[in-house]
Amino acid sequence: MLRRIACGALICAMAALVGGCGDESTPPNTPTPIEFTETFTGTLNPASGSTHAFGTITGGKVTATLTSVGPDATKNVGFSLGTFNATLNICTVVLDNPAALQAAVFTATASTGGNYCVRLYDNGNVATDAVPYTYTITVVHP
Repeated sequence: MLRRIACGALICAMAALVGGCGDESTPPNTPTPIEFTETFTGTLNPASGSTHAFGTITGGKVTATLTSVGPDATKNVGFSLGTFNATLNICTVVLDNPAALQAAVFTATASTGGNYCVRLYDNGNVATDAVPYTYTITVVHP
């Protein structure tokens, strides 16, 4: 009798262990990427350009927005997003909109952490108006 109870207990214990082995798996937690928002402001003079550099910690989504431009927001300007060489102080354009209006947006993916830049330039409208334009550019990046 004692032998049957011991066998029964052993079978129950084995069933409990086997029952714990399943195909259910919990997916690994993927950390939410940290995003930074940078705001660049300045004055764009006739026949000139302005460059602003920023760095990313990792690869990921980069969004650059021409938030405001004036005194006349209906006039367009040149707006670019690119990679920045700090040694030579050069912004190499990757995306360009030569006729960007206020609220123009670039969305790109940085493959790695690195140095990037946004550039605003006179495409002829600022020189035609013969007055400087003020602007704000907002960049969200990893």
